[in-house]
Amino acid sequence: MELGIIDMIGMTGTLLVVLAYFLLQLEKADAKGIIYNMMNLIGAILLLVSLCFNFNLASFVIELFWISASLIGVIKYYRRPVPEV
Repeated sequence: MELGIIDMIGMTGTLLVVLAYFLLQLEKADAKGIIYNMMNLIGAILLLVSLCFNFNLASFVIELFWISASLIGVIKYYRRPVPEV
């Protein structure tokens, strides 16, 4: 079975989302941190791109929510006050 470019985009998105969650469980990522939220955001966007070519309504809807949640995390990260040294 040969993977096309769209499938590779989707698999990369899946890898990012799953890796972010795995790192969180290993306590190597912070749920409020920028790395975790950006991995989720980029992963969800890549999955959404692949869904535009291989459409599945349920997956499409969950990716929209995943993007929204990740954007909230990114916005909250940048609105957080900078700690004084």
